[in-house]
Amino acid sequence: MKLVFAGTPEVAVPALDALIASGRHEVAAVVTRPDAPAGRGRRMVASPVAERAAEAGIEVLKPAKPRDPEFLERLREIGPDCCPVVAYGALLPRVALDIPAHGWVNLHFSLLPAWRGAAPVQHAIMAGDEITGASTFLIEEGLDSGPVYGTITETVRATDTSGDLLTRLALAGAGLLAATMDGIEDGTLKAVPQPADGVSLAPKVTVEDARVDWAAPALRVDRVVRGCTPAPGAWTTFRGERLKLVQVAPVTERTDLAPGELSAGKNDVYAGTGSHAVELLWVQAQGKKPMRAADWARGVRIAEGERLGG
Repeated sequence: MKLVFAGTPEVAVPALDALIASGRHEVAAVVTRPDAPAGRGRRMVASPVAERAAEAGIEVLKPAKPRDPEFLERLREIGPDCCPVVAYGALLPRVALDIPAHGWVNLHFSLLPAWRGAAPVQHAIMAGDEITGASTFLIEEGLDSGPVYGTITETVRATDTSGDLLTRLALAGAGLLAATMDGIEDGTLKAVPQPADGVSLAPKVTVEDARVDWAAPALRVDRVVRGCTPAPGAWTTFRGERLKLVQVAPVTERTDLAPGELSAGKNDVYAGTGSHAVELLWVQAQGKKPMRAADWARGVRIAEGERLGG
């Protein structure tokens, strides 16, 4: 089939690579978000998908909005049979959805209908899911509500951050998307409507969502830290300044600390929660690089009774 691939971040690159390497399909063009400022110099930088497509000699389309007339005209000129999508980052209007004969097929990083929305991996970890996965589905105008072509499952490991889990799902999901394109082409794969039960939503995780509530149980604190790593980054406050929590670990034997109360030894730092304590392993103070929590604690000289979270 002739394909136009839509995607933007690094997590979409494995799927693009899989389609390029498939040998069965022609990736005629790539649709991605416009260049954006990045780094300290705030210079304009192309998306990872745009860079990979350029390396492969594939035409790159960067519409400000996917309803732009020039973009729609070019898409009609290319005449794709199908448009596979991975984390494109913009809503597709009906006029665009109707152009390819087989529609737009999205690789979504959850087992639909669970975790529809922008941040399925973060929410799966924060909710304590033990199993998650990825789905390919036909995009409709509703939020991730279209019929599903295929799924894969993935175990959520006890120490997974959202970055860890998303990396594995991106690699495994690339194969799922390529297989979905194969099945659509040869007619062996039919999309099945999603069940009405089991729907959950995964909106974008905000900075405020990533603030740790020390009155919550230790397992909840751990899940928030892992779910918000690397972005937007779990955080708390210490002496009125923001402190990012990069890695913590629940410690069941410490139940003597009040929520947020700190206890620092020579090589370890603990913080109380609503249940038992968590050990702070890596933190990042404002304007600093990530460091071991014990090194941070020696630098700030924690006083008895001091707490995180104000």
